[in-house]
Amino acid sequence: MTGVRLGFGLPVSGSWATPEAMVRYARRAEGLGYASLWTFQRLLHPADGDWGPMYRSVHDPIVTLAHVAAVTERARLGIAIINAPFVAPIVLAKQLTTLDAVSGGRLDAGLGLGWSPEEFAATGVPYERRGARVEEFIGCLKAIWGDDPVAFDGEFYRVPPALVDPKPVQRPHPPVLLGGAAAPALRRAGRLADGWISASRHDLTRIGAAITEVKEAARAAGRDPERLRFIVRGVVHLDDPQPHDGGRRPLSGSAAEIRGDLDALGDHGVTEVFLDPNFNPRIGSPDADPAEADRLATNILETFAPG
Repeated sequence: MTGVRLGFGLPVSGSWATPEAMVRYARRAEGLGYASLWTFQRLLHPADGDWGPMYRSVHDPIVTLAHVAAVTERARLGIAIINAPFVAPIVLAKQLTTLDAVSGGRLDAGLGLGWSPEEFAATGVPYERRGARVEEFIGCLKAIWGDDPVAFDGEFYRVPPALVDPKPVQRPHPPVLLGGAAAPALRRAGRLADGWISASRHDLTRIGAAITEVKEAARAAGRDPERLRFIVRGVVHLDDPQPHDGGRRPLSGSAAEIRGDLDALGDHGVTEVFLDPNFNPRIGSPDADPAEADRLATNILETFAPG
C-alpha cells in the first residue's frame, strides 16, 4: 500500500460492543500490526428520528480507551471524535491527561463541534457560535497543558491562575485532531490542529480537495502542512452486495477492491485509515446478532491485517 497506516475501530456501538470484546479486539488488532485503536462519542439518540443504528447504543470513548490501555502496549489510542462544547476544558484536560498517562503517552485527542441540537440541549450548552467556542476551547486546553501557573480568560472559558498537575506524558500535549467537513472546519484544522479526521459520511472520492484546503490554511497560518496528519474513518463493507447501477462505494466490495481504495486514499494525501466496523449496520446495530457481528468484524480485522 501507499504508505497509509491502518488502525481499527474498537467495539463501542451495538451488540458486539461488550467489555470482553473491547479487550479481545484491542489485543488482536495490536498483535496483527494495526497502528491505532479508535472510539467515538454519541451521548443519546432522539426518541423520534433515525440517525442510524450505529448511534443508538454507544459506550463512552474515554472510558473504553482506558479499559484497553491496560491490555495493550504499542497501538495508539484515538478518539474520533469527542464534542468539545459538551464539557469544560479543565474537565476534559484532566481526563485526557490521565488517559495519556495510563497508556504511556499513546493518546490522540480528536475534537469536534457537535451537530445534534438534542445533545446540546441535554448538555446545557448553546448551539449557536459552536465554531468560536471550539476555537477558544482549543486555546484553553493547550494553556492548561502548558507550564504552571495556568491562567486563561476568554469569552466562553476561564481558568483562574492555578497549578494544574500532572501534565500529559506527551509534550507539549497529546496530538489534537479536529473533525468537520465544512470549509470553516477544514480551515480551523489547518490553523490550529495537528491533523484532521474525516466524518463517517465524507465523500472519499473528494478527500483530496478537503486535504488541500486544510493544507492551504496551515500554510497561510505559517505552519508546515506536511507535518499534519490526515485520518479517514474507513466504513468498510467487505463482500457486501454492490449497487445494481454498477456504482461502488469506496471501501466496499472485495478485499482487492478495498485495498485498491486504500492505496488511492494514500495517493490523495491520507496518512492513516482506521477500519471502523461500528458504522456497518450489520455489526454496529444493537439489533444485530452478536455472533454474526463478531464474525463479520473479525473477518475485516484479519483480512486487512497490516502484518
